[in-house]
Amino acid sequence: MIKPETCLPPLNGLRAFDAAGRHLNFRIAAEELGVTQGAVAQHVRGLESYLGLKLLDRLPRTLALTDNGQRYHAEISRAFTIIGNATQTLQPQSTHLTISVTPTFAAKWLIPRLTDFTAENPQIELRIVATEKASNFHSDGVDLAVRQTNSSFAAGLIADLLFEQDIISVCSPGAIAKFDRPLKVADLDQLVLIHDSHNLWPEYLKSVFGHEVPDRAKNVRLNQTALAIDAAFSGQGIALASRFLVEQDLAAGRLIQPFEHTLHAGRDFYLVTPRNSKNPAACNQVRQWLLKWRATS
Repeated sequence: MIKPETCLPPLNGLRAFDAAGRHLNFRIAAEELGVTQGAVAQHVRGLESYLGLKLLDRLPRTLALTDNGQRYHAEISRAFTIIGNATQTLQPQSTHLTISVTPTFAAKWLIPRLTDFTAENPQIELRIVATEKASNFHSDGVDLAVRQTNSSFAAGLIADLLFEQDIISVCSPGAIAKFDRPLKVADLDQLVLIHDSHNLWPEYLKSVFGHEVPDRAKNVRLNQTALAIDAAFSGQGIALASRFLVEQDLAAGRLIQPFEHTLHAGRDFYLVTPRNSKNPAACNQVRQWLLKWRATS
């Protein structure tokens, strides 16, 4: 008989009975609950003893719900569903945001910092689209974009300057180890210049030496800055890159600057978001996280 002082049976017994009644197998119920098979059987027996009713028939290779067990299981399962739904409404739901960035920005800046982003914004799932193509916020389903461009934007967009395009030269320490002095124009004959699609080497060398430099150096040509940086890192030659993309490698000594010169090449990196965002609160969280790095660079 149910005790008069309460109508609430042991909760462990209810959970064990709910799982066993769904699977009609103590072993599978035990795997779901993370307990032993014997514990499930014991909790079900305890519930049956509490109710004074048999809920499950123990058959040779399976279980079967009794008539009382079928009626009771239907209500218990419904109760657990209600509890689960109520709990879910109290927990913050994950928000999916799509950010479009250039492949180099994704590989050399954003992806290495995703752990930091997730730790600070656990409720936001950031989906990264790495492409050189300009994003259409409406047709492409993009919420934010980081683009290398000028400062002219449509009225319906919010644009924040993230990083200026300050170009520096980088290479591995071993690439210029034989030179114990500042590099000269003549030294270029012994060096490999790694080009990317921006083709800034002629302008950079002119700014370093004060005059145009004949194309006498050995050249490697790649279509992305990220690949040029990787090639420089592996000792293949000297590459040009935005300072903010390589600042961690410079600080760690993995890369060095063979020329102590900076070229401001324009077309800076901007964070762009539509003014009428579909999820303004989450977009603003991502925006503030990105702008935080601008302040520290």
